[in-house]
Amino acid sequence: MYGMIHRAIRSMALERLGKAAVEQVLQEAGHGPNAFISGSTYDDAVTLSLIGSCATALEMDVPTFLELFGEYWIEFASNGAYASLMTIGGSDLPTFLNNLDRMHQSVQAAMPQSRLPSFTVQELGETFIRVSYTSERRGLENFVVGLLRGLLKRFDQQGEVVMTAENPGGADFEIRYSS
Repeated sequence: MYGMIHRAIRSMALERLGKAAVEQVLQEAGHGPNAFISGSTYDDAVTLSLIGSCATALEMDVPTFLELFGEYWIEFASNGAYASLMTIGGSDLPTFLNNLDRMHQSVQAAMPQSRLPSFTVQELGETFIRVSYTSERRGLENFVVGLLRGLLKRFDQQGEVVMTAENPGGADFEIRYSS
């Protein structure tokens, strides 16, 4: 995966655990305190090791950690180096979701070796959005649930995210919110 994800995981862990605990987590996962460069890619095993170590340190299972991290990622990206990219994505939830693949294409141009997921809005109603997520990576559906919850917060929407189907290439989600 990408150094930007690792840096966000480290930032979340710092906020929740403190510096000494994070240094211990990184050491246990086999990484130094400044091991990750935002624009670089890393083997998925490195990412999964870091996720597992953080989840253990936070005394939660990996799916729960992934959901919390997905929510955190939206805030991290919105307030950091990716703020401009998040801003041009759109000023409301449906527009933003429809522009996710365009945003990923921008990242792909900067990081040609990246393997980014795809998000497609399948159906848009007054109080729901159905989204399909496809990726060659398995096991990140809980992260996507968190991302979608984070987007609800970003756009000041009250609602819930439900995974409605899982398939070999990804999953389908329904975002239900009040208009």
